[in-house]
Amino acid sequence: MAESTKKPICAAPGCGKFADLQCPKCLSLGLPSTAFCSQDCFKAAWPVHKTTHGPATPASDGLPQIFAGYKFTGPLRPGFQSPRRPIPPHIPRPDYAETGEPRSERAARGSTAIEVKTPEQIQAMRTVCRMGREVLDEAARAVKPGVTTDEIDRIVHEATIARGAYPSTMNYINFPKSCCTSVNEVICHGIPDSRPLENGDIVNLDISLYFGGVHADLNETYFVGEVDAEAKRLVQASYDSLQLAIANVKPGVMYRELGNVIQNFASKQGFSVVRSVVGHGIGKLFHTTPNIPHYAKNKAIGVMKPGHTFTVEPMINEGVWQDVTWPDDWTMTTRDGKRYVNVDTIRVRSVPRDVLPSIGQTPFYCNQVYQRRLGAPRYGTIRCPAVVRAWACLRHACVHACVLEKCTVYLVTEMQPVWKRRRCRIREVDHTTR
Repeated sequence: MAESTKKPICAAPGCGKFADLQCPKCLSLGLPSTAFCSQDCFKAAWPVHKTTHGPATPASDGLPQIFAGYKFTGPLRPGFQSPRRPIPPHIPRPDYAETGEPRSERAARGSTAIEVKTPEQIQAMRTVCRMGREVLDEAARAVKPGVTTDEIDRIVHEATIARGAYPSTMNYINFPKSCCTSVNEVICHGIPDSRPLENGDIVNLDISLYFGGVHADLNETYFVGEVDAEAKRLVQASYDSLQLAIANVKPGVMYRELGNVIQNFASKQGFSVVRSVVGHGIGKLFHTTPNIPHYAKNKAIGVMKPGHTFTVEPMINEGVWQDVTWPDDWTMTTRDGKRYVNVDTIRVRSVPRDVLPSIGQTPFYCNQVYQRRLGAPRYGTIRCPAVVRAWACLRHACVHACVLEKCTVYLVTEMQPVWKRRRCRIREVDHTTR
């Protein structure tokens, strides 16, 4: 789950101030949070606001009542949400699990210090990230026309609980589900609901787990049935921009440089880069320092050092980079209704970056494309042209087979001698796919 750079605005008509107070009734009912700047604004807005506390009933256009009269920017429409799924009492929980308020994160805000992880913390993150990869793979196998995103959320929830982990998104600032499912023009934070996936959709699954006192955060974008050529090009460009950013992850590099690399590449492909949400530090806290903007000329603070862990999540749009947020206070869509892709890898490398976890597989979307063309097995050794290019970009930076995995946390570690950084297994690339 990417971190939003937006602050909530007071819901009282005509106020417009930043808000920190939340409606207690919304919290108790598990409804999307509504913020107010003061008790006076809360009282003034109460006669209208209290009407949102009733059961979710269809509006005249067949949508949930909260969307009545809302002007959507694209063709996608929300479905209805199922009740929040329970968490067994034996599952360890983060501090926001009951209240919806990430107290530890808010206590740390204002500090620019970046935590250096201990070997024990790194091992804990390796464990939870591998679990997250397994859960994401289970969810990916369910992606096909006719399957609802709520069904995918059920799969994610049950797979997470089966591993003794907590789904990090659940009740994080009152988010109601165990994963985010972002379809077509949804940039991020899509809430799983009753809408079935349709042939030609692209869907991003964003999985986050909490286990052993630390979080994992990873996502991947998938094709639903047969998609058009432009969708494939958009997904390819997003993945390629991520690989170029990975090549720059090493000690001494300023975090702001990653945005320059990503936007420079995306712009050459005719795409734009979202600015409202960023990559972030991760570990004991779900979202922490450093912030990792993906656009050029940003003002991110900090220099990569050994032991830092963070996410890189390029968000690439077909059209303009600006966004709008649905009335559920979570779902962020493109302002012009055009499609978006997010590829997010949890990476930690030892030369000079190590990857959490180390799986070494092709991106799922590559297999979706080349399995149809060549009859290749899923998760096989078939490599797409973009992967060949990624190897060319990264081989001098030392990477070996696990360059192809998808997930989201980077650990910057010490550089190794050049002779140890030449183990590039390019011989595994099947050039027949070029």
